[in-house]
Amino acid sequence: MSPRSASVNEELRRRSRERLLQATVELVGERGFEATTLGDIADRAGSARGLISYYFAGKRQLFQSAVHRLMHLTLDEALGRAPEPAGTEAGNEQLARAIDAILGLAVDRPVLMRAHMAGILQQEGFVQCPEQQRLAVLLQQTIERYGSPDPDTDYPLLRALLMGAVVAVLLPGAPMPVARLRAELFARYELEWRLGRPPQEAPPAGARQMPVQQPSVTLRAPAPPPQHGAGCCGGGTTACGLPFETRESAEAAGAAES
Repeated sequence: MSPRSASVNEELRRRSRERLLQATVELVGERGFEATTLGDIADRAGSARGLISYYFAGKRQLFQSAVHRLMHLTLDEALGRAPEPAGTEAGNEQLARAIDAILGLAVDRPVLMRAHMAGILQQEGFVQCPEQQRLAVLLQQTIERYGSPDPDTDYPLLRALLMGAVVAVLLPGAPMPVARLRAELFARYELEWRLGRPPQEAPPAGARQMPVQQPSVTLRAPAPPPQHGAGCCGGGTTACGLPFETRESAEAAGAAES
């Protein structure tokens, strides 16, 4: 029998790693983080206990990687579901779907997501892993499609707002209603309530609604996106490199040009 090729071995390692990640998500969601042991995870995955140490530095790293994988898969499914967004609202629809996907995880998997946020807020912080990096790329692509002129700055802000919303949903004893948090995020990004998958027909009473009342701040520059090959400030855009631009400044600039 001939030895397996390098590509076959790599695929087997990938599958083995993903079984461990999936088993971790399942068990922590059922029992909580503290009650789940590495032996339990190995048994659920059908893997040897030593494989966990081969792939991960410890239980916390394994768990964070597992949740980041779940978040990436959930977000990827939401962004890619039919009908595919098209036209002038495509970027808005993509961002709405992203917000709904992350908030949905907090609602559907509270035990898992509460343990995840607790781990991040402790000394371990973010675990840098392939799953986290794939999630970051997907979120950054979403903010780019939305129309951000400075995705490198606006992506961390979006991430922070989503994390804050998840914490608010899961806060023991004083959770915030998901519909209210969604309305605030949608108003912040000037998204119509009907986009994505609204949890109810209309925004809750008292919530801000799109369009946001002036003075407002928008992530999107008023000028059209630059053509391929053009520089950051191509086409006469004066707000290059600024993560935000107020409507007042945009209107003043337009009046000056006219």
